[in-house]
Amino acid sequence: MKLILRGHHLLCLKGFQGYGYDEKFTKNMTDINSKRKSPETVIKLTNSPDDICKACPNLRNNICENEAQNDKIVLMDDQVLEKLDSSKEYNSVELFKRIEHIFNTKESVCEICFNCIWHEKCLFYQKIGKRI
Repeated sequence: MKLILRGHHLLCLKGFQGYGYDEKFTKNMTDINSKRKSPETVIKLTNSPDDICKACPNLRNNICENEAQNDKIVLMDDQVLEKLDSSKEYNSVELFKRIEHIFNTKESVCEICFNCIWHEKCLFYQKIGKRI
């Protein structure tokens, strides 16, 4: 199986616990979160709408909500992707281990996660916060 994922969604999936914008989005996110845990899954990275975005009610004309919001999302993606080689495909299990190693302090995700509307519910962000 192959998934296409935005850079910042790698962090979102690490902290996902069943919340979402609506039922369709939450079901899709749950399915993708399950698939990403399989050693047979391959991930291609992007900084544009991905397999998660397909079910998002905020996706309009292939951008997130509006141009200003979309620019912020792309910046979040790019901050994650600068630590990885986005030209290659990754084994999902290995990629998520790598993500946990790279992004392991609150400082390492501060600019990416702090303004996210989900950061207070995100298990990944909460776990990092306890390390301080």
